[in-house]
Amino acid sequence: MTMVNDKTQQIFPRVPVTLLRTLVVGAGVAGRALARDLAATPEFGLLPVGFVDDDLISDGEPAPFPVLGTLADVATIARCEAIDVVVLAIPQLDPTIFRQVTQDAAKAGAAVRYLPSFVAALERKVVGSDMRWLDVGQLIGRDEVHVVSREAAAIIEDRVVLVTGAGGSIGSELCRQVFGFSPKRLVMLDHDESNLHRLELELFGEGLLDSDDCIVADIRDRERLDSVFAEVRPDVVFHAAAHKHLPLLERHPCEAVKSNVAGTENVLWAALKYEAERFILISTDKAADPTSVLGATKRLAELLVQQEQGGRTKVASVRFGNVLGSRGSLLSVLAEQMSRGLPMTVTHPEMTRFFMTIEEAAGLVVEAARLAEHGEIFVLDMGEPVRIVDIVQSFAHLMNRDDVQIRFTGMRAGEKLNETLFSEHEHPMATAHPRIYRTDVPQPSWGFQQRLRTLYHAALANDPAAVRRGLTALLPEYSPQTPTIPLQAAPYPDDF
Repeated sequence: MTMVNDKTQQIFPRVPVTLLRTLVVGAGVAGRALARDLAATPEFGLLPVGFVDDDLISDGEPAPFPVLGTLADVATIARCEAIDVVVLAIPQLDPTIFRQVTQDAAKAGAAVRYLPSFVAALERKVVGSDMRWLDVGQLIGRDEVHVVSREAAAIIEDRVVLVTGAGGSIGSELCRQVFGFSPKRLVMLDHDESNLHRLELELFGEGLLDSDDCIVADIRDRERLDSVFAEVRPDVVFHAAAHKHLPLLERHPCEAVKSNVAGTENVLWAALKYEAERFILISTDKAADPTSVLGATKRLAELLVQQEQGGRTKVASVRFGNVLGSRGSLLSVLAEQMSRGLPMTVTHPEMTRFFMTIEEAAGLVVEAARLAEHGEIFVLDMGEPVRIVDIVQSFAHLMNRDDVQIRFTGMRAGEKLNETLFSEHEHPMATAHPRIYRTDVPQPSWGFQQRLRTLYHAALANDPAAVRRGLTALLPEYSPQTPTIPLQAAPYPDDF
């Protein structure tokens, strides 16, 4: 990465501005326009260093950066030039070449981004703004952590990998990274065909949905999963499918149990039955001393995974903090509010959260698959928690918008003022990776399975009160949270 000094350092003097070294695929009109935009606008966070292209530029206009090689050279150039990001700027690139370029970029450890169609870019008379990549270091006070090692990539290479919830934010990024490590087969499972269509288009350059590797299935349907696993026989299973929106699950706890607990048990059962080598559950920091239905159901999912330690299949869970850039996450909400001229909403002026990027989160999952042995919970060292109101301020400044307002809405049921990564009964321990910790989950208490079946019965009966009682009976540490902290006056003027 390259350090630069500009006016943004005056706004955030404690955090250096970091530009990601960028290779542009395509030295034609679109690629050159993109490179100029990025070079002229450092707040986009991308520093173009050169192009790759198979065709000579025919209009006589010189390229603003050197053409470093052909499309077949992407992997070599990315490694030699320490490329962080590869941007595809060739409209209607042949799908076969598209797949190869994205795979080569991922193998070299570079993220892949795509320029919208050139016609759309002409209509808006803008190119670079479509590739805006915020420097998250400006927002969370630390650099991104890329945790995927060669050893982790080795457990993917030439294996059959299945990702549930493949079309979601974390699931799709997992698919992108896994795709770059040369799996024998990447099977993408989701209950939403629109998500699968979008993902297939991003990964392969076409969205025909005629591949056996795109599977529509519901994790609540055990019989359907049985038939899928019987055919696919996955070696590695990443289980990312879940309901995750805390306020919605507080209102609909039965659905949380059906997907986050019973659905997890179904996928885990299938992975064990068909002897997968590894099973990795995506969990959340809200599972530590849970106060919400989301946290409680994810904690139960962790316990289900932990019970299966010691068998042929290596199992583990991975806890995340809040993920920046996912659909419905903080930044997407703020961007939508800003575009509509609405006040930016924050629940409480002193609320803090741990933040990470989607790339970090997916990288941690892949690394955890290598480290998994006996039901551990892995947690990334995510630095210090950050006040959400500070994230909002930084985001507004990076968008050159000092005129926005902040409106404090008050804490909602199930929310904590400050999240923790480990419960008070858990102790973080070092792993072979310097930025990943683990904790071992104690065995569930006596009668766990019987109470779990009672919980499932209540969920299937759509009885929210019985579900809440069932969660409390299963998890002594579950303490449903009702907002008791009064909302304080905004600590900043409306215009910052």
